[in-house]
Amino acid sequence: MTLIFKSDSDHWQDWQQSLKDAMPDLDCRNWDDTGDDDAVEYALVWKPPLGELRRRFRNLKVIFSLGAGVDHLLVDPDLPSGVPIVRMVEPELTRGMTEYVVLHVLRYHRLVPALEDQQKHHVWNVLPTPTAPKRRVGIMGLGVIGQDSFRVLSALGFALSGWSRTAKSIPDVTCYHGRDGLSAFLAETEILVCLLPYTAETDNILNRDVFSGLPQGAYLINAGRGGLQDEDDILVALESGQLAGATLDVFREEPLPVEHAFWDHPKVTITPHNAGTAQHWSAAKEVIANIRRIQKGQAPLHIADSAAGY
Repeated sequence: MTLIFKSDSDHWQDWQQSLKDAMPDLDCRNWDDTGDDDAVEYALVWKPPLGELRRRFRNLKVIFSLGAGVDHLLVDPDLPSGVPIVRMVEPELTRGMTEYVVLHVLRYHRLVPALEDQQKHHVWNVLPTPTAPKRRVGIMGLGVIGQDSFRVLSALGFALSGWSRTAKSIPDVTCYHGRDGLSAFLAETEILVCLLPYTAETDNILNRDVFSGLPQGAYLINAGRGGLQDEDDILVALESGQLAGATLDVFREEPLPVEHAFWDHPKVTITPHNAGTAQHWSAAKEVIANIRRIQKGQAPLHIADSAAGY
């Protein structure tokens, strides 16, 4: 019984120790370590080489994503047939994403970019700022992370609305869904937070049509996926003033090319796809809990819907 681990952005030794602490008899192997590939039953991976999961590991029972999204796996046209893909749902990843959302909502709400610009130019000018109940925050994507972000934003008193593909009901949140509900959602959103998964339906959903539906001078925060955003349309909206600012954690090409216009744009805040990451000491327990379910003949929790894309 072996688990294979693959990630170029996570520290293997930390994950190895946490996995062994949670299940001492589990054989844990890094991707490039030598060993019997036929013994591998579990894969815990982020962006594995295309085709390699099927080619190397003939006895896989489940593929665990190291991230909340699974699009990095679904791009592989040669995934092992019939092997379930499990999304990473663990409390510390959710906590990190919520921290990111609340941080940047508050940053825009309290006009921090404008205040920083004033300091840079030695300007003392009091900028009127409403309190949270007068600020309208909208979140696209009402899954685990979206709902947890609402929990904290609601406690701060923000006026909240949400949009999703299908109907949802969340306490203290005005919920919209589908294409028919998008316009009304946008019209009342001053700070737009995008946490959607990337699918064929959501490709380039953050485009000029969406931005034009927002109030003039709205703000954008995208911590979902880079494929959700039309980056040229973001630049146009910023230049026109339709968007007053954009905080972007994800991009169509990562790392973001050094020549990209976002780097030096005064209204853009860039973070290197680190809004929320699975914490090995917490996430390993969730992985092992699912392995124990499989050993008992039960289905793992949080199986992704490959047809839906998340």
